[in-house]
Amino acid sequence: MATGIGETLREARSRRKVDLTEVEGAIKIRVRYLQAMENEEWDALPGGAYTRGFIRTYAGYLGLDGDRLADDYRRATGPPDGERPPKRVEPAPSAMRGGGSRLSGRLTIVAVCLVLVAAVVGIALAGGGGESGGGPSGSSPSATDRAGRPEAKAKQAPAPKSGVAVRLAATGEVWVCVLDATEKPLVEGQILAAGEEAGPYRSDGFEMAFGNGSVDVFVDGNPVEIEESSSPIGYAIDSQGRLTALEEGERPSCE
Repeated sequence: MATGIGETLREARSRRKVDLTEVEGAIKIRVRYLQAMENEEWDALPGGAYTRGFIRTYAGYLGLDGDRLADDYRRATGPPDGERPPKRVEPAPSAMRGGGSRLSGRLTIVAVCLVLVAAVVGIALAGGGGESGGGPSGSSPSATDRAGRPEAKAKQAPAPKSGVAVRLAATGEVWVCVLDATEKPLVEGQILAAGEEAGPYRSDGFEMAFGNGSVDVFVDGNPVEIEESSSPIGYAIDSQGRLTALEEGERPSCE
């Protein structure tokens, strides 16, 4: 379908006198995807939000209005149902993703709460088992040490926070989509410029998709290794902070 977008991109690149290899090195989008956009071979692109993100990034590099061209693509290819968004396939249950990891997180929270309740009851029973003091009948004496000074009340340790914290730092321009364990969008298909950060976010799990590998990922403050790629990539993080790569059909699209 001819939209005029490809011709606009090609002419702008010609005016700047740069070849596709230079563009690939600057914005981390593969030459074959750049050629597909200039030739309007939309079927050769990942589709949906990925394609619009590619158009915005390429157009922005060429000094064009990337948002306008991305909207032109959306209108030309029909409503969202008519586009080719990346398919979201429900993966088989595993300890990494799905109900298993979320149930495990909930069971962990319940176990921690039970331990804290048992600790509070134990402290209360220990405090009430001492000898009666000389106060009025029916009243309990204040807890004191042997010198007659009031004893310091035992401080209850705060309950540990559940889940893991994730922070992103863009090393180049990159399209980002992040969902928490309830599939709530935290970063909803946004373009982060080099140096921009998102988060930290805390959840029992995450699903993430990136337009390329120009991003550093930190889990509980520690960097994790992701693929250096000029093509879209995606990952899942479970409640223990373990990272697993997602295939194209499993990645969130933030549509």
